[in-house]
Amino acid sequence: MIENNTDKKPSTAPAEDSYMSPMVDVVEDASGITLYADLPGVSKENLRVRVESDTLSIEGALSLPWIKDLQANHVEVPYPRYQRAFTLGQELDRDKVAAEFKQGVLRLHIPKVEHVKPRKIEVQVG
Repeated sequence: MIENNTDKKPSTAPAEDSYMSPMVDVVEDASGITLYADLPGVSKENLRVRVESDTLSIEGALSLPWIKDLQANHVEVPYPRYQRAFTLGQELDRDKVAAEFKQGVLRLHIPKVEHVKPRKIEVQVG
């Protein structure tokens, strides 16, 4: 189980601590969960993923090219940062998180701890 616990929302006036919340898809199967976060404009060097206690945090800074002294007519990316946090359930193994970042999409796989994975019980005839 994974819960979104990002409670801070961007305001209408950008502030130093304002950010965008990346779009995220979460898929669960018998082995664990896989999370896909869309982070366009973020380079690997500007991406930070961490697990502290039961919280998974994703942060990224945009690295879009900008021409000096250029004034924008229209801007749809209001803040230069992404941030999102999730609470991880006890059935997930925080020590085995695997991360892959490709073409602006972060893929995180968090396996379930062994004792909660489904297993087949062999029935003895006797």
